[in-house]
Amino acid sequence: MRVLRAADRVAASWKNGGGVTREVAAWPPGASLDAFDWRISLAEIAADGPFSTFSGVDRVLTVIQGEGLLLTIDDRMLALDAASPPLDFSGEAAVFARLTHGPISDLNIMVRRGKLRARTRRMTVTGAGEVTARARVTLVLALDPLRILRPGGAIDLTPLDAVLLEHGHSSLILEGRGRTLVAEITVDPEQASQ
Repeated sequence: MRVLRAADRVAASWKNGGGVTREVAAWPPGASLDAFDWRISLAEIAADGPFSTFSGVDRVLTVIQGEGLLLTIDDRMLALDAASPPLDFSGEAAVFARLTHGPISDLNIMVRRGKLRARTRRMTVTGAGEVTARARVTLVLALDPLRILRPGGAIDLTPLDAVLLEHGHSSLILEGRGRTLVAEITVDPEQASQ
């Protein structure tokens, strides 16, 4: 288990220069935007504009802060906010973002198509909650203050701190009252059968 603190992340410009992103974790470590197998990041959208394209990549976007984002994806328009389900789309898609009520922040997961798959789900902890990690990579991102209970002592998470669990078969007990996102990266079933 690795604790990834929000305070340690460095802001970087989007590939197309249209926004700011902070990498949470990636594989292999230090991989460029053209060479990662998977990448998890937090992005800030402060102005209308296009998304960067990523050939051969599948993406999952989850709005975590903000009230209004209209995404046009290959001529299909979708309205998203901090309560919307995570959105899957192709890295090659033509995506244009329009803000309706000020800036938004989102969790962005990218994986190499045909090699890996990703999914994200929202979770609300009311007292205590358990996250079972069966995926190759499981990331728990705190949106509100939460505490991890473990035999060696509790770990406090502030908003946007994350915990990364790799290679599955473990669980995490969360305590508090707040929202979190659970992101999972798995091997593509077709890849696994080869």
